[in-house]
Amino acid sequence: MFLNILRKLRKKKGLSQQTLANILNVSVKSVSAWETGRRYPRHHMMQKIEDYFGVSKESIFFGAFNYKK
Repeated sequence: MFLNILRKLRKKKGLSQQTLANILNVSVKSVSAWETGRRYPRHHMMQKIEDYFGVSKESIFFGAFNYKK
């Protein structure tokens, strides 16, 4: 699943879901839901994630933007 990209980025930095949740000021449940594709973060949170990891939000949350190939 494409949201595994967020999980890979998090693990590459050596962060637990709890640590990322603390950094973003959200719950661990939110981080888990984003990583499994059950939910998408709101746009302002996508921007925070993009800024933190230095990767475009479109590349992490591709499906949230309803792009067509």
